[in-house]
Amino acid sequence: MPREDPGPSVKDDEMYESLRDEGNSKEKAARIANAAANTSRSSVGRKGGEHGDYEDWTRDDLMERAQEVGIEGRSDMNKDELIKALRNH
Repeated sequence: MPREDPGPSVKDDEMYESLRDEGNSKEKAARIANAAANTSRSSVGRKGGEHGDYEDWTRDDLMERAQEVGIEGRSDMNKDELIKALRNH
């Protein structure tokens, strides 16, 4: 069954579909695909690394980040659940 068209906001449909096939959320796949379309695909993977591993963050820092990205139910989550939610957002 073919996937639904991601819409005009996704700039690189091929990368978007590949990321969705890997299990990434629609929002995350669109964000990465658009970043790749704005630069080059190889440079997108080199971005980041500014914050270190989530395991090294405090629960309070994870809660703050979860609030920034709009993760619902975060107040009931423990540190491991917050990390999982942030990685899958």
